Amino acid sequence: QVQLVESGGGLVQAGGSLRLPCAASGLSFSSYAMGWFRQAPGQERQVVARISGTTGMTYYGDSVKGRFTISRDNSKNTVYLQMNGLKTEDTAVYYCAADKTVSQLRVGAKVDYWGQGTQVTVSS
Repeated sequence: QVQLVESGGGLVQAGGSLRLPCAASGLSFSSYAMGWFRQAPGQERQVVARISGTTGMTYYGDSVKGRFTISRDNSKNTVYLQMNGLKTEDTAVYYCAADKTVSQLRVGAKVDYWGQGTQVTVSS
């Protein structure tokens, strides 16, 4: 049984930082690309960042480039999202996702596995 468990969400002031870990179990972690998505109320889910399983190649959504960093520790089966310079518009539920194919970690695709999400709220 595959599980993706996010943590690290919470309330932070604008300009602050948070780090979201996502611990994976039940899958061959290094074989999977991992991604972070977010969804704010009334808005579509969007890709925040993704990282391939083998090369570690990364992709970032335009709204977070230069502020967020995705990384993974295959020895710990964990992917991280470091969020710096947080803005009120970053407020959303953040979801961890895993797929065998990195290009599937996009809006509208059928992603293999999802986490339950963690709330991030940025206050002004």
